Amino acid sequence: MLFKHAQRTDKIAFSPVRKVLERARQLEAEGRDIVHFEIGEPDFDTPRPISEAAIAALRSNQTHYGPNKGMIALREAIRAKLKSGYGLDYSIEEILVTVGAAEGIMAAMLGYLDPGDEVIVFTPAFMNYVNCANMAGARTIAVPLREEDDFAVRPEALRAAITPRTKMIILNNPHNPSGSVTPAETIQEIADLAVKHNLLVLTDEIYDQIVYDGVQCVSCTAFPGMRKRSIVVNGFSKCYAMTGWRLGYLVVDASLLPPILKIHQYMLACAPTFLQAGVAVAMMDEEVKRAARDMVAEFARRREVLIRGVAAIDRLCVNTPRGAFYAMLNVELTGLTGAVFAMRLLEEAGVATVPCEVFGEGFDNYLRISYATSDERIREGLERLAAFTGKLRA
Repeated sequence: MLFKHAQRTDKIAFSPVRKVLERARQLEAEGRDIVHFEIGEPDFDTPRPISEAAIAALRSNQTHYGPNKGMIALREAIRAKLKSGYGLDYSIEEILVTVGAAEGIMAAMLGYLDPGDEVIVFTPAFMNYVNCANMAGARTIAVPLREEDDFAVRPEALRAAITPRTKMIILNNPHNPSGSVTPAETIQEIADLAVKHNLLVLTDEIYDQIVYDGVQCVSCTAFPGMRKRSIVVNGFSKCYAMTGWRLGYLVVDASLLPPILKIHQYMLACAPTFLQAGVAVAMMDEEVKRAARDMVAEFARRREVLIRGVAAIDRLCVNTPRGAFYAMLNVELTGLTGAVFAMRLLEEAGVATVPCEVFGEGFDNYLRISYATSDERIREGLERLAAFTGKLRA
């Protein structure tokens, strides 16, 4: 018997990144060697103290239900990190441990968005924002970022997009897929608009520790008037190479937490307790801190390899990211759209990338490249990219 699916799923798309990854793995299963520029996953191991602490917690049978908000020890560690690293003073009751940052995004949107509400999204954008808003029945309003601005947020464009139905602004800082970092003065202008129009700001800061060139990532919640209208989403996946652990957290003023906590309770109850215990014990360990710093330094070096390599390829150009581990490759001068270029690059040259049309309208000429893979693979990918582009002239 066939059943009619829920209509809410009609506006929800499968992850385009996963589609590329699945095709890349099919080709690998056929014996092809694939360079993975598509997936945003550090190729480093999780720092040893974190893994060992989690194993110890598992062996000591910390495998039962934990508090809905998360284990106290982990929330205390997150609170200390927020205080020492960013000067943010939240209580542990204002910290919610989630199953990845993705759950935090979903829970925040389901907790605060109603059908007909408008959500402003800076595009190109991580696909979860639009799809989670669609699941809540809200309407997303795209504010495109421009290459000539280095994909920086333009407050005047944000101002023009606000209507009486606007309820939330989504800020991803550092930004996926461009790697841009929003400066403090721009965040101040965003905060001013949020206060003026009584808007919530969902700020996804999952890459906040992965920044370069002396750039600092500033949280929106630190600005006057923003504590009671900011929902901060973060996690451990990127900064500690823990993507498979699925641990994140959400930080929010106590007055905003109840609707989000309700969603969390019925979706997941709590994040896995022995994993929480491992992170709580080890995240402030000096070896862990050193590993995180070394990883960022390696990303910075890889970024330079990528930028120099693309600069040597005729008809291609790439932006210089200031954070995260992504860059946007402009292929317009090749005469192919990003989608066609990406498909042919994968099938003919064995290099997997993501066409940026999936991140928002108006970005048909771009691909996202992740340099979260090894130096050797980046160089191999660049060689294949250059050879493939060269063949297009023939």
